[in-house]
Amino acid sequence: MTITVKNIIPRKQAENVQTTQYTAVNCKCIIDKFTATNTSAANVTISVNLVASAGAVGVANLVTQLRSIVPGETWTAPELIGQVLENGGFISTLASAATSLTISASGREVT
Repeated sequence: MTITVKNIIPRKQAENVQTTQYTAVNCKCIIDKFTATNTSAANVTISVNLVASAGAVGVANLVTQLRSIVPGETWTAPELIGQVLENGGFISTLASAATSLTISASGREVT
């Protein structure tokens, strides 16, 4: 077994359409940190899904729904810490406004 610590979502602006941000490829992934920082002047919401391999985004895999982040706030997503994505599983996000939230995640890939 090999464990690789990795920046699974390099810092980027979250999209205002449902977007796959990371997929566990040939590994399991344990999420260690996920942050979303509001860089705009208004409240912005984010929803996060953890979807199983060959699955689709939906209410059954919604981990965080419409979490409001105030201007200047960094949300550290405690709901995601320690979650495990099996091979083929993925993280998908949806922000209420484009280019308003900077997201990032780190984790451990286990092969």
